[in-house]
Order: sequence, then C-alpha cells, then structure tokens
Amino acid sequence: MTPLLSVTGLVKEFSSGRLFGRSTPVRAVDEVSFTVDEGETFGLVGESGSGKTTTGRCVLRLIEPTAGEVVFKGLDVRALTQPDLRRARRHFQIVFQDPYSSLNPRLKAGQIVEEPLVVHGVGTAAERRERVQRLFELVGLEQAAAAKYPHEFSGGQRQRIGLARALALEPSLIVADEPVSALDVSVQAQVVNLLLDLQQELGLTYLFISHDLRLVRQVCRRIAVMFKGRIVELGPADRVFTEPAHEYTRALLSAVPVLTLGGRAERLVYDSRRFERLPLREVAPGHLAAI
Repeated sequence: MTPLLSVTGLVKEFSSGRLFGRSTPVRAVDEVSFTVDEGETFGLVGESGSGKTTTGRCVLRLIEPTAGEVVFKGLDVRALTQPDLRRARRHFQIVFQDPYSSLNPRLKAGQIVEEPLVVHGVGTAAERRERVQRLFELVGLEQAAAAKYPHEFSGGQRQRIGLARALALEPSLIVADEPVSALDVSVQAQVVNLLLDLQQELGLTYLFISHDLRLVRQVCRRIAVMFKGRIVELGPADRVFTEPAHEYTRALLSAVPVLTLGGRAERLVYDSRRFERLPLREVAPGHLAAI
C-alpha cells in the first residue's frame, strides 16, 4: 500500500549568526525519513529541541526545508508553486501547540473557523456559516460559542476551536503539534479522546508530535524517536516501548514516572557526547534503530 505521506532525507538548516565573518549553519533536522499510512497515527517523540516540531512544519512547508523530499498523495510538496501549495493545503492542516497564541484575538470564534473557507473560496456566506455550525457541533462546542472571542474560552475550548479550524477544509492529514501539552491534565484526556473519535468518524491521518511518551504510546501505532535532529529509532509503538534498541530511547523511557513496589525505577542517563550519526538499520521486522 502506498503511504499517504512519505518523507525522505529531510534537512532543515538555520543560520546561527556569524563566526569569524562567516554564517554558521545549525542543522535542526538531519536526514529524516519516515512514512505515514492512510488512517494511521504516527508519532514523533523526543525532548525539547530534538527537531520534531521543525520536522512537522517542514512537511507542511510552513518552514521551507533545506533539502529532502516530501510526497503527499503522490504529490511532490517541495516542488509546488505558491498558488499550487495554497490549493494543496486544503488537504493537510495543523493544530498548534499553544491554544492561546494560535487564535487571532481580534476575531470571534466563528470567524476564526470560517477563515480557511473564505481564503479558499468555499461556498456562499450562508453555506460557510452552516459549515461552521456543524464544525462546532463536531468538536463539542455550543453554537453560541461562535459569537465569542478567544479570551472568553478556557484552554481546552480554544484547542477545540483550533481543531475545528483545521477540519474546516476536510483535510486528509493533520499535523498535531503537542496538541495537549499546554492544557491541564484533566482537560488533556478530553481533547485526546476527541482527536481519536474524529479520526474514526472522518478517517483522518495524524502526524502526532509530542514529548509525552505515555500519551504517544496510547494514541500512536508507530513512533519515531528523535534526538539532535535525527531519528534514532523507529517502529511499532509497543515494541519500541518494551524493547528499545537505542541507548537514547532507553534513557528517555526511564525518565517516565512509574509506580513501583519496593523502590524507585532506575533512571538512565544518556551521554550525548557519545552520540554518533549512524544510519537506521533493521533490528526486528519493522523496527529500525541507529545502532
């Protein structure tokens, strides 16, 4: 089966300023490759600064990649002109991490959700309003919410508005960039359950970016572990969690709080100075590690 999304050799370099009169590039994403099947939730995990968010934004060309290939539904995303990219964005959307800064405070919630429909010229004004009403129902918000401003909502409600906006154009792929990390723990479960319910109902595919390993194990079928811009391990979530092959993955998993009887779980420390940029190799069927 051809994957919905295929990323090959993705690279993103940023300039870190000048040293001795020269601009010094920093490689935030370094030869990243993975595929996402239709209907799948694929997880990108790693600590802050590992390159996972930059990877997600490069996939959507919110940030222009330096090199590599991104193919979505057989379409070379990097080769698209700006008008073609704008049309293609109907099919892939993003839910941002921060529900407080990702919504325009000057627009009412209904206008925020309607905006993608206006930009892409979808329907008449009446048809768009009807679509917005359906979207609010879909994400569990009351119709009256459409007339309120973002500051009148809780964090969880704002994230629902962001999700409704992402769904407005009926995309196939949603990049969920730390979608619950800014929310209270009690609200996180509600938003995660909503994401899973919508996936079943609408046949969505998720690229799920998170540093929360327990959450990723709950929602993702396959995961890729990133460190210093590279994927160091990739495979079925259950196998990566139970039989991690890379030393960094083992250290990352040891940091997850667990309840143990008779003592504390051993915490492993990974010495990043020993990190080598090795290619991924298969350690078990479908399970790859850079060892």
